[in-house]
Amino acid sequence: MLLLTIESSCDETSAAVVRDGREVLSNVVASQVDVHALYGGVVPELASRKHMEAVAVVVDDALRKAGAGLADIEGIAVTRGPGLVGALLVGLSMAKGMALSLDIPLVGVHHMEGHILAPLLEQQVPFPYLALAVSGGHTHLYRVDGIGKYHILGRTLDDAAGEAFDKVSKLLGLGYPGGAIIDRLAAEGNPKAFDFPRPLLKKPNFDFSFSGIKTALLYYVQSQKGPIQGDHLCDVAASFQQAVIEVLCEKTLRAAKETGLERIVVAGGVACNKGLRRLMEQKASKAGFRAFFPSPSLCADNAAMLGVAGDAYLEGGCVADLNLNARANWPLDQAGWPQQR
Repeated sequence: MLLLTIESSCDETSAAVVRDGREVLSNVVASQVDVHALYGGVVPELASRKHMEAVAVVVDDALRKAGAGLADIEGIAVTRGPGLVGALLVGLSMAKGMALSLDIPLVGVHHMEGHILAPLLEQQVPFPYLALAVSGGHTHLYRVDGIGKYHILGRTLDDAAGEAFDKVSKLLGLGYPGGAIIDRLAAEGNPKAFDFPRPLLKKPNFDFSFSGIKTALLYYVQSQKGPIQGDHLCDVAASFQQAVIEVLCEKTLRAAKETGLERIVVAGGVACNKGLRRLMEQKASKAGFRAFFPSPSLCADNAAMLGVAGDAYLEGGCVADLNLNARANWPLDQAGWPQQR
């Protein structure tokens, strides 16, 4: 099946063409970073407007780069949720309009489902596996038994890890988005310079909390007499990042040991973080597990990642009708087979 996929859950407008749920023929992303950087975070109304401007352009570009015409497309997969409702509705409206006019099937895909299946576009990762979904809006641990078969093991109780990176970056006056900036500074700093807390690290569960790390850093910044700059800034960034990634790694590996899952997928925007990738690979290998990461282009929000689940659902006869609506909140364990209404 030649599938067109559309993603518009937050501040990237993306379209891709994927063959048979595995081969990415094109993956076009229009970013809104410059727009939202002025405000230090995503402004929902501005995001929706930018999606309306970009969605037809990225779809046309994706088809052109794939060497495909509208007549070649056999199905459409679109992000249904979770996300910003106004943003989601732009992608959904485009997808439903195209499905109706082309008389081809449509399916809605969960945003985080796309992320945790993204490595399958590049490599073989046998089911079942443990997935750490870590992004600006999510920090969840899932047991993945197959496409559409997910069980939540743990989640953040407050801030998501990516949200904490963005808030700390803003606190330090570094700009938005904060993850890449802090990761770059952390590479030049001493991760042991400051002992920031590791919330819930010793608790016998798989839940996360990052607001305490952020608050500890806020108090530290307020205690300083002048701006944090130079080597001092690098040390603060490195120490903050180390606290976050240690919690992510320790909780994930504990879950892997207790569930007996030998394969670990780390996906979502924060999976681009070089410190996290390095530490997870080291700790997983030492413990006898194997860690899988998507390529950076498939970690950030993109449409190609929807192709794995979208192809499987459509091939299995799981088709949505034109009443398909956006869902701002949508637990992943409620998003698989068979419902799509």
